[in-house]
Amino acid sequence: MRGKTPESAKIRRLLAEAPPTSAAFIVTVYGDVAAPRGEALWIGSLIEICSRVGISENLARTATSRLTAAGRLEGERIGRRSFYRLTASARAEFQEAARILYAAAVEPQRWLVLHAPGLAEDEIRRRRMARMGGDVWIMPDLGEPPPHVDLILRAEIASNPAALAGFWDLESLRARYAALLTRFAPLAEELASGAEMRTGDALAARLLLVHAYRAALLRDPCLPVEALPPDWPGAEARALFRNLYKALSPAAEAEIRRSLEGREGPLPPVTPQTQARLAGLA
Repeated sequence: MRGKTPESAKIRRLLAEAPPTSAAFIVTVYGDVAAPRGEALWIGSLIEICSRVGISENLARTATSRLTAAGRLEGERIGRRSFYRLTASARAEFQEAARILYAAAVEPQRWLVLHAPGLAEDEIRRRRMARMGGDVWIMPDLGEPPPHVDLILRAEIASNPAALAGFWDLESLRARYAALLTRFAPLAEELASGAEMRTGDALAARLLLVHAYRAALLRDPCLPVEALPPDWPGAEARALFRNLYKALSPAAEAEIRRSLEGREGPLPPVTPQTQARLAGLA
């Protein structure tokens, strides 16, 4: 059961086709808002953010408890208030994702071939891995390979980059990018023409944008242009994310300062980490 209906027509429109699940949205909140601002967030602030996208207090509390039980968050009580922060393992994952999300487009120069039996589905997706056969996988060389696997080789593309495309489900990824463009392009056009948003709506819209784009980008193996199908929407989606995120950020950061609290009080709207993210998108 969802929470109260968001009052803003713009937010209702963004939610119409793809409302986020409570746990996944909370992960996005921590990645975009809390992680670069000290990581800890008061549960009341988290409930307030969730309510802006129709997630009830009960669902927000339940999802937070489940994320804590799963080792993604850890709680702390100060007086009568409960605060939650990322665990060390979740923090490492968020840093890896942020390096890709808030930076210029990356095209890997090398590819890793791994022997990796028994990997979890989430690990396979997050590492953009594709099965070559049996327990042998290929993935772009965008950092360290998963722990507890055997690295067989690092390889460069010698010829015919298009042969890489056969390992990944690019049609499913195309659909994700196309849906993001359909969903967020009208808002980007409105803001580009001078429309304004309330600060709370700007924060909700930015979180929904990050949530949708992250779900697509972290499945994208970043294949060379020569390996991509015609009219590939990835670059257009990247440009939309970059421009809309920057357009929403001044009002979103004002709302963060106004309404969200961490262990030390109100969250700062801007930190060196948030400035680095915007610089990367520029």
